Amino acid sequence: MHVAIVHIHVRPEHLDEFLEATLANQGASSREPGNLRFDVLQAPDDPTRLLLYEAYVDADAAAAHRDTAHYLAWREAVADWFAEPRVGVSWTPLAVGPLPAAGAGDRG
Repeated sequence: MHVAIVHIHVRPEHLDEFLEATLANQGASSREPGNLRFDVLQAPDDPTRLLLYEAYVDADAAAAHRDTAHYLAWREAVADWFAEPRVGVSWTPLAVGPLPAAGAGDRG
């Protein structure tokens, strides 16, 4: 299993369009064959700060995600909307609760 947590800070004037693009990417990403989970989280005290929690069956599935048309379109669309560069960190899961089947669709 491969998990990435992406820290995002969006410029306030682009928040609505960022969320629209990101939720569209989340919907498509969650249907990828190797995707186990793709969550979009927003800080309750600062709506311009978000986290993406992405879990894939393995590192190859995560790499395949970065080659999809929907990810590439998202990356291009949001490129100028960040208040600071996004930071993605890979994590090694030690204990994970039950997950739906890979590619099972939107779980939001």
